[in-house]
Amino acid sequence: MTKYLAGMFAAAFVATSAFAAGPETITLEAKPGNVTFPHKAHQANTKCATCHGAKPGKIEGFGKDKAHALCVECHKTQAKGPTKCAECHKKA
Repeated sequence: MTKYLAGMFAAAFVATSAFAAGPETITLEAKPGNVTFPHKAHQANTKCATCHGAKPGKIEGFGKDKAHALCVECHKTQAKGPTKCAECHKKA
């Protein structure tokens, strides 16, 4: 039984670690130009819950309004990162 529990904890740890790594970048498609979000760079300085809340994984309802409220406002509050449209939105 002890080996079984140890195996379960090990599997959960590996799964959590793999998920926590997340992608290097995420590309968000948008009419004014796609946004390439440097996920790994943000992950190094920001707790996951700041953006994802208590539910890890894809952010539910993430679109223009949520991105502007979450991302742009954080950049303004932190006084770093892009805050102007063309600094994030790039035409292909």
